[in-house]
Amino acid sequence: MSSTVDYTVPTETTENYGVLLNKKEDLQIVQIAVPTPKSGEVQVQVKATGICGSDVHLWKHGEIGIFPVTQPQLLGHESAGVVTAVADDVQDLKVGDRVAIEAGIPCSQCDQCMQGRYHLCPEVVFKSTPPHHGLLAKYITHPARWLHRIPDSLTYEQGALLEPLSVAIAAIDRVGVTFGRSLLITGAGPIGLMVLAVAKATGVSPVVITDVQASRLQYAKAMGADFVYQVDPKRGDVDVAKDIRQLLGGGAEYSLECTGIESSFRAAIMATKDAGTCCLVGVGKNDQLLPVNNFAMREVDIRGLFRYHHTYPRAIALMASGKLNVDHLITHKYDFMDALKAFDTASDYSTGAIKVQILN
Repeated sequence: MSSTVDYTVPTETTENYGVLLNKKEDLQIVQIAVPTPKSGEVQVQVKATGICGSDVHLWKHGEIGIFPVTQPQLLGHESAGVVTAVADDVQDLKVGDRVAIEAGIPCSQCDQCMQGRYHLCPEVVFKSTPPHHGLLAKYITHPARWLHRIPDSLTYEQGALLEPLSVAIAAIDRVGVTFGRSLLITGAGPIGLMVLAVAKATGVSPVVITDVQASRLQYAKAMGADFVYQVDPKRGDVDVAKDIRQLLGGGAEYSLECTGIESSFRAAIMATKDAGTCCLVGVGKNDQLLPVNNFAMREVDIRGLFRYHHTYPRAIALMASGKLNVDHLITHKYDFMDALKAFDTASDYSTGAIKVQILN
């Protein structure tokens, strides 16, 4: 892939557009200024951006987790593009470099940052998390430190998948599941399927994945899931957990809850083996009712996950190795000026969308 023909250096007449969320259910494409890189920054022509479930949730509900929308903001944090300008003091990147954009910008000075847990920085600016602007624009600026070169063998669409892939790698890291150990994944959405892909690429087995939608479980089966389980919403979480324990001959040593839904989290806990580990990956309601005696008296460790850290280099290496084929998860692609149609598709379960991307 030649970097001499896949980007356009902006001029004084170049127009820039962004996808702006004004408030709940008020999304529009607006013209914005072409940003100039400040010290330590580069300008990036964004070539591909994936729509995350959090983007849809912000649009539909005006909040995500503990973060309410308080002012107009650009959406998007799963992006890749090409460098079109650099600040004078940037030495490691040049115009034409193809990059994946790590969306979180920590302070790099606090205790968490100094210990390497920069994702837990209390001052982190995470793109598209209120009140911060996201990456869903034709041109953006970003600190060079948080850009990662991608090889020519990867497309920009694959580069944009590196963000959800990073979440999946972080989830596997968080519980420590390894080769030959059993894993339950609840939720076969983009993150759950990414977790499945990483798990199978690293030899985790057996793996069972659940969802309410049969179409998503078909994807999971094709990706190598040992068992798929379609959840009947009419059945209680106790019965669902019992079925999963039977599938795995006593339960899962490790469980990753990727929906954020209370009933799913409850089922995941109860389906985890005694002395096993269950981690909440999905973002849901702040207050949830959990079976405390069940996990306490069985010594099931309950863990949380918040984004990722130090994952991009591994994600790039894994994607470039050819061992992880997740291209088929991109079910829909839209041109930038059709971004509102892309959001409609991403929010409509009847479309069968897994990952919707907006291309520039």
